[in-house]
Amino acid sequence: MSDIDRLHKGYELRRTIRPGEALAAMRHLIADKEDTKQVFRIVRALSGNSYYRNFRRFAASTGGKRILADRADLLAVLCDRTRLERCAPGTLGRAYLDFVYGEGLTAEGLVEASEEGEAFDFSDPDIALYRKRMRDSHDLFHVITGYGRDALGELSVLSFGNAQFYNHGIAFIVGVGIPKLRVEHRNLPVARAAFEAWQRGRKASDVTTFYWEEHLDTPLDEVRRHLNLTPPSRYLQAQDLSRRLEREFQAGRLEGHKA
Repeated sequence: MSDIDRLHKGYELRRTIRPGEALAAMRHLIADKEDTKQVFRIVRALSGNSYYRNFRRFAASTGGKRILADRADLLAVLCDRTRLERCAPGTLGRAYLDFVYGEGLTAEGLVEASEEGEAFDFSDPDIALYRKRMRDSHDLFHVITGYGRDALGELSVLSFGNAQFYNHGIAFIVGVGIPKLRVEHRNLPVARAAFEAWQRGRKASDVTTFYWEEHLDTPLDEVRRHLNLTPPSRYLQAQDLSRRLEREFQAGRLEGHKA
């Protein structure tokens, strides 16, 4: 397949914008921020041509071409806990393992949420690989950026990602999330942390074309230098408070389920 053919094959990613569907999903997400499938529904409803433009850039890049040619299966690597456990402390692979399993997550869990929120029905294998890779790398974005799974961390990692690969749906989530979180927690630097995350995303190298599988044994600090990632100072200043608020939220949510 020629480069020109590859650049023009993203027609499957052109979507009609459906604001009503996005608003309905947002109401569910506001009611329960742990309902991850609503994120995928919002993105699906509002993506428009966002994914098309991002895929074209990915497919035209040197890194993207190599990933597509190798048929790199990121999910299989991230699900191989035995392989991750062989990674030395301080490496990308071990940091990912500690993050995911420390938070009680699995790579498969994100797949399940995405399949409930958006069916991967692409007939083109390159597009399918790209979309799945973007989904499967979400927790890796958390690891390299230093943002946790607390509300401020999730908002920040979305803001970072939107600076890298703009999507109308993600922009909508961030745009709603900032004022909502500011009202709920006025002592958190919500807007400043989200803006800093966006700035970091603009300055960083393209993470979508990074060959994660080849860097599992690379020290995390080295990966961050390679990707031109500076520390998230605004987030780090509020991290302890944000994590405490998250623990209180989760405890209250658990009690609500028991009641």
